[in-house]
Amino acid sequence: MREQWLDLLRELMPPSTPLRKLPASISDDRLLGGLDLAATLQAGRPAAQRGLLAEADGGVLIAVMAERMAPSTVAHLSVALDTGTVSIERDGLSLRAPARFGLIALDEGIGDEHVSAALADRLACHLDLGRVARADLAESLFKSSDIAAARALLPQVRLSDEAITALTATACALGIDSLRAPLLACRVARIAAALDGASTVNEPHIACAARLVLAPRATRVPATEDAEPDSQPDEPPGDDQQNESDKPIEDGPLEDRVLDAAQAAIPLDLLKRLQEERATRVRSSSASKQGTAQKAPKRGRPIGARRGEWRAGARLNVLETLRAAAPWQPLRRRTQRAGKSGRLIVHMDDIRITRFKQRSGTTTIFVVDASGSSALQRLAEAKGAVELLLAECYIRRDEVALIAFRGRSAELLLPPTRSLTRAKRSLAGLPGGGGTPLSAAIWAATELALAVRAKGQTPTIVLMTDGRANVARDGLGGRSEAEAEALVAARQLALTGIPVVLVDTSPRPQDKAAQLAGAMQARYVALPYADAARLSQAVMDQAGRN
Repeated sequence: MREQWLDLLRELMPPSTPLRKLPASISDDRLLGGLDLAATLQAGRPAAQRGLLAEADGGVLIAVMAERMAPSTVAHLSVALDTGTVSIERDGLSLRAPARFGLIALDEGIGDEHVSAALADRLACHLDLGRVARADLAESLFKSSDIAAARALLPQVRLSDEAITALTATACALGIDSLRAPLLACRVARIAAALDGASTVNEPHIACAARLVLAPRATRVPATEDAEPDSQPDEPPGDDQQNESDKPIEDGPLEDRVLDAAQAAIPLDLLKRLQEERATRVRSSSASKQGTAQKAPKRGRPIGARRGEWRAGARLNVLETLRAAAPWQPLRRRTQRAGKSGRLIVHMDDIRITRFKQRSGTTTIFVVDASGSSALQRLAEAKGAVELLLAECYIRRDEVALIAFRGRSAELLLPPTRSLTRAKRSLAGLPGGGGTPLSAAIWAATELALAVRAKGQTPTIVLMTDGRANVARDGLGGRSEAEAEALVAARQLALTGIPVVLVDTSPRPQDKAAQLAGAMQARYVALPYADAARLSQAVMDQAGRN
């Protein structure tokens, strides 16, 4: 569908229109332009080269995999979209070039990957091609000649104040905070009028802009207002009511009709989709899926270069070093001592070191209560949830570990591993029964999580228990002493800052489990009578918020 839509777009564009693809991993030099190193070394003076933004002037940029675009690329692209120009102040160059282009951002993300909010705010129309049939794209409603005529008519199209007020009020009613949305809707309304061959924006054009621009951005469904007390619905329609549609725009309730048109285009499951998107945004900002971003001297994804010393542990960026030294060559040759020759003079200030960034791995530590009280109630349920969580971790290539506690101590059944088979085998062979040494389990999980973090990975603890401790850390019985030790261990775990999710596996929520979760500053999840699938989803959601 995407390729068919792009092919249709190319057919409708003039043949001479520049069409460029913007990869997500583009460098700043290629995006903005800068010093042409080869031409500079050959000519002996700084020579500039145009960037992709300047090359796309008057045309269209297609951002491939826009959800993975680097923040710096998003910033440069946003400035170009706002100003219509690209400025270069680097490498001894000071250039300013026009960069007026259309942007098509292809969101190919899966799960919680989405186009940057700053970039999405500057895109007028958000199209969901998954809801479009192939027959809808088989033939365009317009021809190239129609678009050319509309482009010539567009400067003459006028938008009334009433139309602007209607679009702005509709944006407010739909919960749209950004001012760019009604501004873009005004531009789309003028384009719709031009395509219709009209020099004045009418109500159908305004409704079209509301459906295309405002409806996909809606964050709430407008409340339906009750009928006015003075209205008389039983009165037969008179001539004024019959001809209301023929009245000028300024005499009718334009705002209400535009809002109705936009509301009709809002998906029925808007609230559900907003909740899911909000949850995925929270999870994407956490380390529960991809780990935390860390600077690395030699490994990872290159994120540019910096000035520095070329010493052990650093990687020299030859290209950027030459680029920094090239503008100074004429001056350095004039000041060079007689008898010394060299094609390129490099000083210490020219040295550039490559910077890398890599994400640390994530290790999920499952701590399962296999004591007698838990085994009689929810141990089978907890095993089912852990198996589903193990499958999620396997898809993300995260490591998992399993700690079980019962009887007098806690036991590490499975050290951190990526083997789903070993994890399931250890879980299936987990017996139940005995006391509840909760404090020993918390201490064991804390020590393992600290060891994982010392290796540069990001740990997350999922503790599944009913919170009723009755065995102290030394293996002796005593409910009051065991509960006090568990609270102490929970507070020590909270000091480490390790994210924890406590799942209360008892049939009814327990105050002791909630108190334990508060002591360790964990997310408390109480799921009475829940099946394994719901339990797994709740743990994943809560783990993503830490």
